Amino acid sequence: MTDKSPLARILTPLRSGFTFVATDIRVNALAFTARRQPLVWLLALVVGSVVALAAILFRVGIGLIQLPWLGTASENVVTASRDIPFYVILAAPVAGGLIVGLLLRTIPKRRTFSVADVMEARARGGHGLPFWPGISSALLTMLSLGSGASAGREGPVVHLGATLATALGNLFSLTVTARRVILACGVASAVSASFNAPIAGVLFAHEVVLGHYALSAIVPIAISSVAGTLIARLWFGDVAAFVIPAHQITSYWEFPAFALLGVTCAAVAVIFQFALTGSEWVARHISMPLWLRPVVGGAAVGTIALAWPEVLGVGYETTDAALRNNLPLVTMLVLLIAKTAATSITLASRFGGGIFSPSLYLGAMAGGAFGLVAARVFPDLASSEGLYSILGMGAVAAAMLGAPFSTTVIVFELTGGYTLSIALLITVCISTGLTLAVHGRSYFHWQLEMRGLELQSGAHGWLVRSVHVRDFMEPRGEDDPRELDADGDPPSLVPGDSMETALRLFDASGMARIPVVDIRGSREIVGFARHIAALDSFNKALIEASREEHQ
Repeated sequence: MTDKSPLARILTPLRSGFTFVATDIRVNALAFTARRQPLVWLLALVVGSVVALAAILFRVGIGLIQLPWLGTASENVVTASRDIPFYVILAAPVAGGLIVGLLLRTIPKRRTFSVADVMEARARGGHGLPFWPGISSALLTMLSLGSGASAGREGPVVHLGATLATALGNLFSLTVTARRVILACGVASAVSASFNAPIAGVLFAHEVVLGHYALSAIVPIAISSVAGTLIARLWFGDVAAFVIPAHQITSYWEFPAFALLGVTCAAVAVIFQFALTGSEWVARHISMPLWLRPVVGGAAVGTIALAWPEVLGVGYETTDAALRNNLPLVTMLVLLIAKTAATSITLASRFGGGIFSPSLYLGAMAGGAFGLVAARVFPDLASSEGLYSILGMGAVAAAMLGAPFSTTVIVFELTGGYTLSIALLITVCISTGLTLAVHGRSYFHWQLEMRGLELQSGAHGWLVRSVHVRDFMEPRGEDDPRELDADGDPPSLVPGDSMETALRLFDASGMARIPVVDIRGSREIVGFARHIAALDSFNKALIEASREEHQ
């Protein structure tokens, strides 16, 4: 046996190493294609483009609806309202409310949709966003905002984007995880196209909709967000939503004031959420025909607008004025109250709209007023009220949405300024933390809890309610009894019972197998639920949720 040549001794390990690397690449590539990632990436590009076009049409549609009565399709609502008669300002929301009220009867749930519905659909595995009701909701929201309703356009655009993404995703046999990613792609494109904020679109989709950051989701969501931004910029131009003068922090001694501003913004957010939930509660306890609710709400909003036309629509012109130091202290304080009232009435009256723009508006008013007061108390230290308005925008919006990171980045990209990052983080975190201390949840989570959905408790809390007996029951065998025992009231389940109900009944009865009847009160057995099968189904669902969050 002869020794290997020097060349062979070098080539052998190289050949082995090459074989190992090639095998590893092949395995990873097969896993990549098995998860249908190439298709998901391509769909992300298509979804981002389609949603961006829809967002553009949505925004243009609002302008076209307001053009006949306001005389402009731009967002300069306050300026245009100075040149029209008072009765037009009063009549426009009423007329719009009448049309919205009559059309609401065509939507299954008799209301328009927003971000909370997208969060619910995500929890249901990407299901629950039917196409035509989603399109109808978007059209009703365009009518609402175009007629002067005091609400935001971004939440409805997010729902529209998620609806379109779901419809496109349904054309392919995607896994539950892939469906959720495609849904998030629609959300990311909607946010980026609405705000010209691609980074914020990616973060919002992860933070608010997915509820986690997964490596496999980042690429398609980023593709969709970038596509949405590029198409929106081709139409609207590459400009920030608010073009403001450069601001800088005057002194590091201001940071206690920034912290106090966070406390102030928390108070504003807490009051705003109480106003929204309180007005909703009042509306639910008033007996009134559905078509009449938006009419009454429109009359109330129109009446407020007679004195303060700044409450009409999304309010970007007034927000921009606060950022430019163009509003006096008393005006900002009054608008805090007027906008809170007008938005609460709008949403409780079944007009379409969201809360993001109103939150930015209220934050800008609160921050600007705080800045003017700070300048009077400490004239040598305080920065301009415009800087405080920027910080206030982020603080109130983050507290309302329960999304501190994505909201911070949205404010960065909205204003085109990143130099205020430390001050913004302080105000946002304090405001969000204190608001959660009072309410315990964001406004979106409150909406979901009103429907019996609690997503804040994590995957296990949702799964015990979303997994049902029908998912793990076994059919009745030939040797099994056909009816429940006639004696007493033996334990039984129905196919629609939740996992939580089944586990509680297993624990209370001590039984390993519980009969399942078709409907409550029936004695005919259609199958059986085993304790071990219930636990196995629950564990598999938990593992799948964990895998989705960490891949």
